[in-house]
Amino acid sequence: MLMAHPALLPAAVREYETLSLLNALEGSPRTVRRIEELSALLCTATGTGSAEAAVVAARYRLPGAGTFDDSVIPAR
Repeated sequence: MLMAHPALLPAAVREYETLSLLNALEGSPRTVRRIEELSALLCTATGTGSAEAAVVAARYRLPGAGTFDDSVIPAR
């Protein structure tokens, strides 16, 4: 699978989240178009099919992201 350069993901995620909030407030055609572009970029970079899944996947690939163990079996 093609992996995005690590420098690309943080900026794309930040811009996507910022524009999503802005879109909720004003919803201009320019904002909507840019959100669509960022969605496509994030989906392609993370190998996912939706913008929401792409943002989650991108966050796990960001520098400093840790793995979470949500198992019910305690570590030994």
